Order: sequence, then C-alpha cells, then structure tokens
Amino acid sequence: MGNVRYWLPGKGRGEIPAKLIYVSSSIYEGDWFSIRHSHNFAELFYVRSGRGNFIVEDEIFSVQQDDLVIVNPNVEHTEVSIGSDPLEYVVLGVEGMSFDFGKQSGTRNHEIINYSKQRNELLLYFNAMLSETENKDENYEDVCQNLLEIVIISLMRRSGHPFSVVTTQRADKICSRIKRHIDSNYAEEISLHSLAEKAHISKYYLAHTFAKYYGMSPINYLNEVRIRASKELLETTDLSIAQVAESTGFSSQSYFSQNFRRCCGLTPSGYRLQTKK
Repeated sequence: MGNVRYWLPGKGRGEIPAKLIYVSSSIYEGDWFSIRHSHNFAELFYVRSGRGNFIVEDEIFSVQQDDLVIVNPNVEHTEVSIGSDPLEYVVLGVEGMSFDFGKQSGTRNHEIINYSKQRNELLLYFNAMLSETENKDENYEDVCQNLLEIVIISLMRRSGHPFSVVTTQRADKICSRIKRHIDSNYAEEISLHSLAEKAHISKYYLAHTFAKYYGMSPINYLNEVRIRASKELLETTDLSIAQVAESTGFSSQSYFSQNFRRCCGLTPSGYRLQTKK
C-alpha cells in the first residue's frame, strides 16, 4: 500500500480582510437598464454567459463568458449587454478590501481576468454561494465567507495582485447601505422617512450624515440618480416622456419635466432632440 502524507507548517490561518455582504445573480434582459454608480466596497462580476461592455470611469471594455471583472471601492461603473447574446453574471459585494493592481496597471481601479481554463472550479464556488444564500441552511454565512476567501486566494494566485485593507466606520456603512438601496430601487416610491426607517435612525441624523459623506441629502441624491437614469433612457430608447418619468420613479410627467429642466437647463424633449443631432 502506498501512502503519502503532507504536514502543514502550523503557522495558523492568515486573515483575509474581506467580508461578503451580498451575492446576486442577474441576466440582462430588454426591460432592465443599468446606470453608472459606485459603492464603498469592491464588486466581483463573474460572467456566466453572454457578451457585452463594461464602462468603468471613462474606460469601455468588452466582456464575455468566463471573464471575472473586479471593480474597486468608490469606482463608478455600469454594464451594457449585447442584445443578441445577453449577459448573465454573478456579483459578489466584498467589504473591507480593495485590490492593488500593481505598477503595470498604473492607477487603474479595475481589472478583468479570463477564467475559461478554471471555469468549472470558479462556477462551483459562485454557484455554491448562490445556493447557500438562497437556502439559508445552518451556518450558511460562514460557508459563503469561506468560499469567498477561496475565490480571493485563487484570484491572487492567478493574477499576482496583492490587496490592501479598506477601513469603514459604522456611519459610512449606514450611508453606503442607503446609497446602495437608492441605486437599486430609484424607480420605486422612496422618501426620507422610509430611508430612515430602513436604516433604523432618525431622519435628521440620516440627512446630516449622508450629506457629510456624499455632499448632498439622500433625496437630492435620489433625484440625481433618477435624472441620470432618465437621460440614458432619453438617449437610448424611444419611450415616451411619460414612460420615462414612470420608469425612473417620478410621480408625474409634469413633476419629472420640472425637475429635469431645473437640473439640465432644458426639457426632456429638448434634451432628446439635442442628443439625436
């Protein structure tokens, strides 16, 4: 009988300063629009299938099946699918760390790595995290955290990229959570009262603290996100002005037009005509 035994050096487990805060799965369909946004945590996008473009700050690059896109904290980004081959991907929100992509990448705050040769391995980890968060069996958070650390170690081995720690205070976390809620749900009915209830803090504290971190009140930020989304719809679709208003969360077409003119200096119709020239 043959027997091979490998002893571990006993140095103890190295701590990876990362916490998994969410796992999501998305498929880019015709009724879904993504706008540029940022978070105070990193995101890892794994493309299961399809093709499209990622827009990160002022750079546009193409993505395809098995690409892993890393976006560092506080970096503006969005994704656009190719209609005939829609993007399907899994996203990990990772708090407490950012990636240092080294001198070769300059000051770039994002990276793309193709994992076609390790597809089965990476899909196993991502699908397991999705399954754990969906089923919520005992200790599923620990399982997901351990899987995240495996993914990060695999990423570091493949890319050679170190990481640096990002510290966040509780107030920053609260504001980030509210900002993320607005980014994802701007088309729904949102008020300062509902946001404060979600954060379990007073309206005054939320308004004051949010303005400290982002330079404006939560409601002004909500309006900015809605206007930004409406501009993209005016530029890229043939939706009526009323449909654009409804799709971006404004209570009426007149209220939308009033806000749009105040922010952009012209009416939604005028903006659409200007961009079509």
